[in-house]
Amino acid sequence: MYIPKIYKNENPEEIRAFLKAHAFGIMVTAVAGKSLATHIPLLLDKNKANKEILHGHISKANEQVDHLKNGSEVLCIFNGPHSYVSSSWYDFEEVSTWNYVSVQVRGILRLLDQEALYQSVKKLMDTYEAKQEKPVRLEDLSEATMRQLHGIIGFEIEINSIEAAYKLSQNRDDKNHKAVVAQLQKTQQPQEEQLAKMMLKQRKDKKEL
Repeated sequence: MYIPKIYKNENPEEIRAFLKAHAFGIMVTAVAGKSLATHIPLLLDKNKANKEILHGHISKANEQVDHLKNGSEVLCIFNGPHSYVSSSWYDFEEVSTWNYVSVQVRGILRLLDQEALYQSVKKLMDTYEAKQEKPVRLEDLSEATMRQLHGIIGFEIEINSIEAAYKLSQNRDDKNHKAVVAQLQKTQQPQEEQLAKMMLKQRKDKKEL
């Protein structure tokens, strides 16, 4: 991914926190000149060898299944908050732009057997059901419901590279940076407000270095 140096984030803890908070990603594969993509939750974890992985599953009816082979390379894309930034917010003439946060992960895929698939789905459910008032446990589901596991294919992706772009108006002085933040907050939209918070944190962290 092309990332100008000023926007490149190399903070491992921050990036991994982002991947956990924005786990609904896009898995991209390419075989024989044909690319395919699926939007799915991809859980950040570690395998038995203590290596970082993403794990997930897709329907066996998905044509991308034909791309999923042991040892194949996979690209996973995760997007965070983003917003248009109008140059009318600045005190000088400039073109408008877009602020955003995006992380790309590349790795090598390994298919899961039925037991490993069960554990993968269980971890996914446990992670998100923990926030529910009445959590559902995979082990409590009926045999009839559990038959649905036979309709999916599970995999893990051993991570070999992570690239993170945090384009948060780092190239603007404090006055114009504050103006962008104020305009984003004025929208009272969740995504713009989250982006404004990330801009403020990035600027605060930079000053503390």
